[in-house]
Amino acid sequence: MNQELWISTEELSFILGVSSRAVRKAIAKNKYKSRKVYKHYEILIPSLDEDIQQKIYEYKNKVRKFEEDIKYTEEEKKVALTKLDLVLRWRDFRSKYKGTKINSIRDFITVERIQNPGGTYGKITTVSPATMMRWDKKLKDSSNDWKSLLNKYVAHSTESCLSRKEQEIFLKLLLHPNQTNIGKAISLTKHILSEQGVTEFSCDMTYRRFARKYIKDHYDLWVLAREGEKALRDKVLPYIERDISLLKVGDVIIGDGHRLAFQVINPFTGKPCRPTLVAYQDWKSAAMLGFEIMLEENTQCIASALRNSIINLGKIPKYVYQDNGKAFKSQYFMETEGIAGLFLKLGITPINAQPYNAKAKPIERFFREMQDSFERLLPSFVGSCINNQPAYLKRNEKLHKKQHIDYIPTIEEVIDLLNKWLSFHYSQPCPHVENKSIGEVLIEGRGNGVNLAELDDLMMVTEIKNIGRNGIRFLKSDYYDESLYGLKEKVVIKYSLFDLSYIKVYSTNGKFICVATRLEPINPIANYEGTAKDINEFKERVKQKKALEKQTVQAYLSELKKEKVYIPSLEEIPDYDEYKSIEDKRLYVESLKDIDDENSLPVFHNRYERYDYLKKKDNLTPDERQWIANYEKSDEYKLIYGMEEEV
Repeated sequence: MNQELWISTEELSFILGVSSRAVRKAIAKNKYKSRKVYKHYEILIPSLDEDIQQKIYEYKNKVRKFEEDIKYTEEEKKVALTKLDLVLRWRDFRSKYKGTKINSIRDFITVERIQNPGGTYGKITTVSPATMMRWDKKLKDSSNDWKSLLNKYVAHSTESCLSRKEQEIFLKLLLHPNQTNIGKAISLTKHILSEQGVTEFSCDMTYRRFARKYIKDHYDLWVLAREGEKALRDKVLPYIERDISLLKVGDVIIGDGHRLAFQVINPFTGKPCRPTLVAYQDWKSAAMLGFEIMLEENTQCIASALRNSIINLGKIPKYVYQDNGKAFKSQYFMETEGIAGLFLKLGITPINAQPYNAKAKPIERFFREMQDSFERLLPSFVGSCINNQPAYLKRNEKLHKKQHIDYIPTIEEVIDLLNKWLSFHYSQPCPHVENKSIGEVLIEGRGNGVNLAELDDLMMVTEIKNIGRNGIRFLKSDYYDESLYGLKEKVVIKYSLFDLSYIKVYSTNGKFICVATRLEPINPIANYEGTAKDINEFKERVKQKKALEKQTVQAYLSELKKEKVYIPSLEEIPDYDEYKSIEDKRLYVESLKDIDDENSLPVFHNRYERYDYLKKKDNLTPDERQWIANYEKSDEYKLIYGMEEEV
């Protein structure tokens, strides 16, 4: 019998808009001529009323037209071909099976599950006997055409069942920036409509379907209304891809500040704090070139990080792409009138990113990776926000608090750990160059080096300090050099937290004085229980102290000789009566002063003054030769006279 003359109870109930139970009751009352196919019934279409037959034919024509126009996805085709494969395998199994048709399907399914326990049929996870028989029937009716096994769904209407009033109120609640959830919006919509006298509402599922469809069709409006313009730019608007292969190592470096997610000891107060890391990254190799750790992001911190980056890069970059913050846009960097800015002096073109546009700065990705692979490993990790805190900081976590190691590192220790972590960072694959690590790309493009002396004065942090007995007190340590002995004035120091072993000292008018090194405390019983280093350092301190004392005594005696004036008594003055006026007497007394001793030593206020004096002297004592040799090995000599040799 032609299959076009029969229709299933489910299809008929769908066309008539009644339940399948109502159709089955009509079959039980013999209103329709039907037949049973396994567990389902099919109805003979000519036995129905003419108006029902007309609806069925219109429905079938609509389905047929839909099947001609529809384009199936590759996934849907794959599922249909999998169904065909199962049916053909079952037919082969049934030809050799001795038993009923239903039992053959059940045994076939059992065998398939044993042979393919993981399920090799994609989305087809379970197959019932009724499903297998339905697939087999479709294939027979279509001459084994696999397209008959495609899922065919017909959308009868794209319009929502919600009334215009329901849609307006519902959308007004959904598109509010306070982000009302869909469930609450449904309840509020029904309440508002009931206040307006409406008594009949659509079901909740109809509202939810309308909301889901609106989000799919108007996702841009949904995001803008509920989350704002930034979310629209980040989630919906198209982005611009940049071709990094056009760059070379050192062409562009990217700078930004990052608040560390762990605590360190504040060197000024001794209390825990979360410092700021300012880092510069090479865009081509994705390598972190240099960094600086300070308590707050400021101009000096950025300049010091840039200095360290240039030293590691070995050349001056062409462009610096950095944050739009106040410190990064300081006149120290950007000023073009009067004294030129730092970038202008170095020949660098600055580029500032747009505010609140993190995706434009690739260094943000680096900061996230550093937080996951470095910051989280430290015992003082506290998280970047309250939702990112470790367990020991949360309430009532007594076990984690007891097991937690309460150790907070210093800035020097963090710098040392970061330098060790950089070896891991450089070993990672370069995201912009295939088959090469970050370190390999950086080494290939590194320059020949830069003059460190030219960078120091431009980029080190500046502070004004007083000189005390032990030199300059800074960060709870004493910095001393012999050139500071005898001075009692304000001086300007330049330093970098990257290396606190020394500071550079200048007078307030910009004249270089010395490089002061940090003094370490001496073992109080060095002569008895100290190491050889302690004993030697103690002796050197005592020797230095005595030498400075001797220097002061000699300078004092020299001054006495300069100031010595012999004023004879009136009886000793010959021909006193010849000098009548006071001015004449003064001139006579001046003529009797002793002549200064030519062999007296001059007074030196700095070590380099003494060095210049001794270099010009013809006859040197062994002590003077030894002093010259020691001074030429000092950092001060390299800093002052080394620069002259380079020039």
